[in-house]
Amino acid sequence: MSLQQIDAGMLSRMFLAGAKNLESKKEWINELNVFPVPDGDTGTNMTMTIMSAAREVLELGDAADMQGLCKAISGGSLRGARGNSGVILSQLFRGFTRRIKEEESLTIPVLAEALDKAVETAYKAVMKPKEGTILTVARGAAEKAQALVEDGCSDMETFLSTIISHAEYVLSQTPEMLPVLKQAGVVDSGGQGLITVLSGAFDAFLGKELDLAIKPSGGTGSGKASGQRQAEAQMEIKFGYCTEFIIMLNKTFNIKTEMDFKAYLESIGDSIVCVADDDVVKVHVHTNDPGLAIQKALKYGALSNMKIDNMRLEHQEKLFKMAEKEEGKAAGQESGKAAQAAEAAADAPPKDFGFIAVSVGEGINEIFRSLGVDYIIEGGQTMNPSTADILDAVDKVNAKTIFILPNNKNIILAANQAAELTAEKDLFVIPTKTIPQGITAVINFVPELSVEENEANMLAEIEHVCTGQVTYAVRDTVIDDKEIKKGDFMGIGDTGILAVGGDMTAVAGDTVSKMMGPESELISIYYGSDVKEEAAEAFRAQIADRYPDCDIELQYGGQPIYYYVMSVE
Repeated sequence: MSLQQIDAGMLSRMFLAGAKNLESKKEWINELNVFPVPDGDTGTNMTMTIMSAAREVLELGDAADMQGLCKAISGGSLRGARGNSGVILSQLFRGFTRRIKEEESLTIPVLAEALDKAVETAYKAVMKPKEGTILTVARGAAEKAQALVEDGCSDMETFLSTIISHAEYVLSQTPEMLPVLKQAGVVDSGGQGLITVLSGAFDAFLGKELDLAIKPSGGTGSGKASGQRQAEAQMEIKFGYCTEFIIMLNKTFNIKTEMDFKAYLESIGDSIVCVADDDVVKVHVHTNDPGLAIQKALKYGALSNMKIDNMRLEHQEKLFKMAEKEEGKAAGQESGKAAQAAEAAADAPPKDFGFIAVSVGEGINEIFRSLGVDYIIEGGQTMNPSTADILDAVDKVNAKTIFILPNNKNIILAANQAAELTAEKDLFVIPTKTIPQGITAVINFVPELSVEENEANMLAEIEHVCTGQVTYAVRDTVIDDKEIKKGDFMGIGDTGILAVGGDMTAVAGDTVSKMMGPESELISIYYGSDVKEEAAEAFRAQIADRYPDCDIELQYGGQPIYYYVMSVE
């Protein structure tokens, strides 16, 4: 007889099994992407998202309760979310766990409500939800769950298998909702990824023997923490006690309350982080009187996970150790200079404005730096950075207000999610979908203007930028009525495929011609790491002959995979 309720232990196994199943099939899911480009795709992004949570779940061990498990699933996936599909998956988990975290075990009605909450949360996270995607598949599963409850379904195995079967049916209909899927002959890749997770979870529920081992993360989280500690150790300590705690709320903690509490913390210290998440508030503050922060926090609820460190003592100890380590080491001289630079940056008062840009290619990176961008996140088409990567970058930019340039439509949701999770600084996401849009945005920034005026100006200017990118096809397909063969060169514009052919330069030229308008004045060309300078110069001359009334700019981008990134303004 199968289980009729799911406890925390079983849910943990089901989640890990779903994650492992997705990981094992990620390349197959990648191949379902409509555009046959050699990018980091849906399967990769969803896998990296869920694996971030799976590692936290695994660390809990067998003794995890429902609340701890939900925290690991929600928090891990939110921080690890990559790409639009990964962010949507993390929001599904966020909504699902919000409903179940107070339950000791999950019944059929509770699961139905949790699925409904998951869909509601995910739809709210997307500015313009599109049907025929992972959202549609998730909604179909939630609606079937509710129908089963109303029909009096009382067998958990039947309930779960019926939901998955219906989700598979909804997935099969996605080509009828999105013509581009039908033309390419594929179902939605995000929806397939979700069903892969559900199917793996169901296998665990059935008691199948599964390998639930999760590989350790290859990330740099510990490096970030040590870097922050070193920077803090080098600072002249103004506030001596690093104070951290969690408030278990028993009173209303709305936006106004949160702002008032932050204002109080600012009056007694600095380096403030205050993040409210449902019924808990995470607090970090540097202050000379931790008792004041604690007394204020007790007005909102009970405290847990309290930690107070004397930073002045740590500062002295670390400086002593650093001096001892560096003494007599010639090789350490350059490192010492870098440490002094880091110390100077940490001691400097925060700037009014800062910029973070997602970029790839040494040439493009240098362009952003020369325009005043403070921090470059390596990534983009080939690897979408996670929400945690963006939060890490925010920590490293010493500015009160930070503008984030995602420079890729698949990174905007992760950037928005980072902005929601950041309490200490004001983050503004300028939704740049391409590198040229990002360059245009930062060029049009005016330090003398207000945040709101700069945001409005940048949003307006990026609308005038048309972008085309030339790469190659990794498989045969049909898109926008264009037959594409594996190995063909493709010119991809803002709205789809602009040109296809066997000659890369010809495809690049056709792509530019498709972007030109009656008022076009400037054509910018960034050539990639696989294009020789002489070939790029010849291409520039060709475009200059074709459009003598336009200014033509050619710059080395150094980007991989994309031979040319071009813009017309």
